[in-house]
Amino acid sequence: MTLTLLRLAGASLIALAILPTAHASEGPRIQVGFSAKAHAQPITGRVYVAVSRSNDKPPIEQTDITGVPLFGHDVSALAPGQVATIGADDFGAPLASLRLLPAGDYWMQPFVNVYTRFKRADGHTVWLHMDRWEGQDFKHSPGNLYGKPVKVHYDPASSTPVRLVADQVIPPIPFPKDTPYVRRFRIKSTLLSAWWGHPIYLGATVLLPKDYDRHPGVRYPVIYEQGHFSTRAPGGFDHPKSDFRDYWLADGTPRYIMVSLQHPSPYYDDSYAVNSANEGPYDDAIHQELLPEVEKRFRTIGDPWARILEGGSTGGWIAMAQMIFHPDFYGATFASCPDALDFRHHQVVNIYDDANAYWLDKGWVKVERVDTRQPDGNVEAMMKDENWYELAVGDRDRSGGQWDIWEAAFGPVGADGYPQRLWDKRTGAIDHHVAQYWRGHFDLRYLLQSQWATLGPKLTEKIHIYVGDADTFNLNMGVRAMDAFLKGARHPSFRGSVTYQPMAPHCWGPRGKELIDTVTRYIDGHAPAGADRTGWRY
Repeated sequence: MTLTLLRLAGASLIALAILPTAHASEGPRIQVGFSAKAHAQPITGRVYVAVSRSNDKPPIEQTDITGVPLFGHDVSALAPGQVATIGADDFGAPLASLRLLPAGDYWMQPFVNVYTRFKRADGHTVWLHMDRWEGQDFKHSPGNLYGKPVKVHYDPASSTPVRLVADQVIPPIPFPKDTPYVRRFRIKSTLLSAWWGHPIYLGATVLLPKDYDRHPGVRYPVIYEQGHFSTRAPGGFDHPKSDFRDYWLADGTPRYIMVSLQHPSPYYDDSYAVNSANEGPYDDAIHQELLPEVEKRFRTIGDPWARILEGGSTGGWIAMAQMIFHPDFYGATFASCPDALDFRHHQVVNIYDDANAYWLDKGWVKVERVDTRQPDGNVEAMMKDENWYELAVGDRDRSGGQWDIWEAAFGPVGADGYPQRLWDKRTGAIDHHVAQYWRGHFDLRYLLQSQWATLGPKLTEKIHIYVGDADTFNLNMGVRAMDAFLKGARHPSFRGSVTYQPMAPHCWGPRGKELIDTVTRYIDGHAPAGADRTGWRY
């Protein structure tokens, strides 16, 4: 669902029936309300104002890690016609406070992120944004509210509030229609719904091989494509700039079923497919509910050798984790540019030994840590920038952002029911007790090394990792740490592969025809005696 400029209509600088608020009455203030037309019931969630010097596109769409200023404020049971006050003490990014916004003329846009109450099976009640099959993207989530950008003269020295109203609602996203080659389904997860105390859905997008319906007796190997939420066809089959469609339908192409999985959580567009203290039993739900449904609906070969994992970035980490956690279920994994495989290299942070995630203290100077970089060495953002942007979007790991989902997926539950922070979001100070929890549960290099005697015989030939050696997020270093262990592993020795591409950024690895050819060669060399390696090649 795309939110266009033409649909951003209807809000204005209006005088609302202002009810008392608990916010201070002095200093710069922006008051945000919403109309009953847009949402008739009280809202618990977070209100924002996005501020831009231009209106080429809506200010909310210009917010990002290094984008225009965004300021937010949590609300509880805010009724239509009431206002929430964003004041100088509310955290923003990249400007930490409204006091730092210089006087001038700006385009300002109000936005309201609606939270849902979850009464979880672990006894905690939390408020989070419920995914509406948009991929945990608050800017485009159905049911969230927005107003038209308006031109405002702003003065941080003035205590006269700027008043904005959100009177538009983002509409539902229609479920994509099936095509002859692409089928989709969505199921309510019994396990996750019981844990969250709220309906939770899982889904799959399935790419069928050529002439699938003309060969009703044929069963096919399945390639599970891991990654961020998307209902697009796997492999880029329906992407207008991809040549994969032609290859997939060509004569001589090995015939597979490809499946991408949808498992957004209330914390992110993707659950990381693990059983988590904060997210619940996503791993169990995927393997006990979703994958059996795939194999029931489609003619897959239901044997481990014929289940192949692949993915990049988030999907690369999942492809590795599921291989390690389910060594007897899958035949191999081909993981590209995976997230940190070793938390001594959580991007550029050693969570066990470093004191701070944002700064290296050199005594007379504090050196900032890099978040993203280009292969030529130019830096695009620092660690603090992405983390502070997430904090402006939502506290308590509620931003739907990358660093917040890692805390939700990998970390313990805090006393308030929300994830326990690995580091202080404002200062970067690392909590090493939380880091030890991460290591014992989700540090894949540590887990594989400590359990190699039992896992090694099952995985020695099944692991294949790819990464650019100039990865944008420095993920190559976690791969190198895993590689160092694998190269030294004995009883058995490692017989898989780790491949580097010099100067390649995020996310390098085999795609399309190259991936299919690589998987086919692996199956030809590793399928057990008696396995059907020819029936699906027509």
